[in-house]
Amino acid sequence: MTRLEQLASRLPEQRDGALVISQCNRRYLTGFPSSAGWVLVTQNKSYFLTDFRYIEAARRRVRGAECRMVTAVCPALLELCRFHGLERIYVEGSLPVRELTALQKGLPGIAVEAGEGLDGWLSSLRLVKSADELEKIKEAQALTEYGFDHILPLIRPGRTEREIALDLEFLIRRQGAEGVAFDFIVVSGQNSSLPHGVPGDKAVEPGDFVTMDFGAVVDGWHSDMTRTVAVGRVSEEQKRVYETVLQAQLAALEALKAGLSCVQGDAAAREIIAAAGYGDCFGHGTGHGVGMEIHEEPRLSPSAAGQILQSGSVVTVEPGIYLPGRFGVRIEDMVYITETGCENLTHCEKGLIELEG
Repeated sequence: MTRLEQLASRLPEQRDGALVISQCNRRYLTGFPSSAGWVLVTQNKSYFLTDFRYIEAARRRVRGAECRMVTAVCPALLELCRFHGLERIYVEGSLPVRELTALQKGLPGIAVEAGEGLDGWLSSLRLVKSADELEKIKEAQALTEYGFDHILPLIRPGRTEREIALDLEFLIRRQGAEGVAFDFIVVSGQNSSLPHGVPGDKAVEPGDFVTMDFGAVVDGWHSDMTRTVAVGRVSEEQKRVYETVLQAQLAALEALKAGLSCVQGDAAAREIIAAAGYGDCFGHGTGHGVGMEIHEEPRLSPSAAGQILQSGSVVTVEPGIYLPGRFGVRIEDMVYITETGCENLTHCEKGLIELEG
């Protein structure tokens, strides 16, 4: 069953339809990336509507939907809704109010419902990765690991965070990545205490930790990995913090499996960090889902009450310790959840690496 057919099967009534507008979900359903388009799903047939810029490419690449070129979307949608006898259309909750209002005015006699209905159906579909989807994520991760292996010789005193980030992106794109999964985080020294710090002009110095959070995109599917390396010799405290984060991550990896609550998955790492006296220095969740977007469900977090890990989900495991104004450490792997545990999709070294300083 195709993704479009799976979504159609979730429509409650024969006279219901779903209209998908967000770029990510359009691509997920049809396999076609574009900056403009609308996917109408009914229980009998699906349609991809777009303008002149994309229609030729859409007809070549869209899977499972009839492609139609439109100049004004509401009249085209209204015609299709009336043809299929639709009385209600579900739309994504992220749809801006202005667009929602335009749809409601442009589809007279049809109830336009935004919110949890369609969002929930799409989230449940994307939560579990198929074999083909998992393979794309593995390909993206392989490119990410290539980048890590080849950036290490380029990290040395005097080089700036920005230079390292640019080199890392170039390495990954040159190997064939469609793009980067997000704006890379490369932070060094005292900047490494910033979980989402932005690469700047700070030069790497001997004794610095350098934290790199990065990933690749292959055919729309993302990867995500973080490694913290040392430049030259680091202090005993830095080594202790690094080892604590590593042990926390290993504990979480050991605990994760289908049926485990996401709160428990988070706690497996968080309890070790707290026991070492650094509980207040770990302020983000232990992980998150990865797929067509870099942050998806599920979340490994104290606030993820009610979320249960499912077999087939891909999540990150990324505990960290951040000492403000001094240094920080984060170690992140990406794993595939199974009934009996998890398959680690990340194969790079994560013991402390001390580069020449």
